[in-house]
Amino acid sequence: MIRNSIQTKPALIRPSDAAAWVSCVRKAWLDQHQPALYEPDDFNRMLSTMGLEHEAAILAKLESQYPVSKATSFEHTQVLIQQGAPVIYQGQLIDEQLGLVGYPDFLIRHESGHYQPADAKLSSSENKKAIQIQLGIYRRLLANRLPAIVFLGDGRTAFLGDEVNAIVDDFIASIRTILDLPQPPSVRYSHSKCRICPYIDYCRPDFEALEDISLLYGIHGKAADHLAEFGINTISQLAVSSAESLPDVPYLKGHKRKHRAILQANSYLNGDIFQLDQAPLPEGTWIHFDIEDNPLTSNRERHVYLWGFLLPPYTKDRFDYVWTDDESHDFDGWLGFLSKIEAYRIDYPSLKLAHYSNHERATIQRYAERYAMNNHPTVSWLLGGNSPLFDIQKPILDCLILPLQGYGLKDICKHPGLVNFQWENKDSGSQWSVVQFNRFQTEDNAIEKQRLKTEILGYNRDDVIATRKLEEWLKSLFAQSPAPHR
Repeated sequence: MIRNSIQTKPALIRPSDAAAWVSCVRKAWLDQHQPALYEPDDFNRMLSTMGLEHEAAILAKLESQYPVSKATSFEHTQVLIQQGAPVIYQGQLIDEQLGLVGYPDFLIRHESGHYQPADAKLSSSENKKAIQIQLGIYRRLLANRLPAIVFLGDGRTAFLGDEVNAIVDDFIASIRTILDLPQPPSVRYSHSKCRICPYIDYCRPDFEALEDISLLYGIHGKAADHLAEFGINTISQLAVSSAESLPDVPYLKGHKRKHRAILQANSYLNGDIFQLDQAPLPEGTWIHFDIEDNPLTSNRERHVYLWGFLLPPYTKDRFDYVWTDDESHDFDGWLGFLSKIEAYRIDYPSLKLAHYSNHERATIQRYAERYAMNNHPTVSWLLGGNSPLFDIQKPILDCLILPLQGYGLKDICKHPGLVNFQWENKDSGSQWSVVQFNRFQTEDNAIEKQRLKTEILGYNRDDVIATRKLEEWLKSLFAQSPAPHR
């Protein structure tokens, strides 16, 4: 743990700082002053590899059209610019006076004689703040009005011009102030961001020691800031408050939200479960349903490679699925899914397709639009007013307060005091599944290929078994019918 002030000379601002700044200003400070030593996980290694492959593909395309010169230093980059090289690969730009440094993937000579910076990005959108800042910094270092070029992961080429100047100005002013601080800036906890941050072991003890209210599920950092202005700084203080005494603040307005926040504070402190209402669990035959999809396709349209189901009587051998080897069989997988649903509808007239979160329904909607099948009778039934789809997360969020910081399926099911179901592969997860599937697609050895497929199927099978265990736990919990905490 770092507690003493760290003295450093002013650092050059790097465009790569933009991603950290957008995510968390403390991470931006730590990246400069106390960079974490950590190994990227398999998913991030895969993204890095794919990014390099995308960059190499763009390089090859440019080399087929122009002479390409590779820069080896700041000075060499300037020599290549003065020589008018058509394309400079891995250029290095620096302006000590502006305090900026940058490393664009490409510098492409415009017909005017000036250069346009260009980067290869796996993203399918040029509107992400970090991309706009990074390319905007390159434009500033080149000191011309030409737009920057972004070669996006979905095959599009986008251009960023003066419209990014304002956000670049905000970034430069803010990051300079942040990096000049003798101590890391104060921030609030964000479960979705902090749990995957390499600095979590540095920051979390401070959040916990302070009983920072933002540790609570459903409490936005801005709400915590405003509560502090009214003297409510800790989880313990919030736990003994009343909904009537709490002020209306951003992201925490109205009696219902305030009451939930107070109960969440008590649940965090004491491990209690609070039931707000009876959950409307539907009657009928439940089939548990979960998908695995790959967002890293050539066109960035998510490809569902596995549609998984657990049928009565819910034993492992009742796991059913539709699998596709790659995105070229996407339509076949979609038709296979619809065929399964039609068969289940015949076998189970009171069918309920139980899934966790809105992802499955939203995916069906996207597929219906992708293949112009909104009017298909099975699709209309799945998405209509009498839909068999049932999001099991909804009654949990509506009716329960649990001692958790996240209400994901694994958060609830793995908790020893709640469902207490453990996946056979402890390392498995949605990103893990994507990594395994991408390995499956590139694997030539038939035995290894089958092993990877078996592992993915096993993970998805555990997902649907988990929702079955969650169903049983919920029905048992609600059968006890405690008095609701309204």
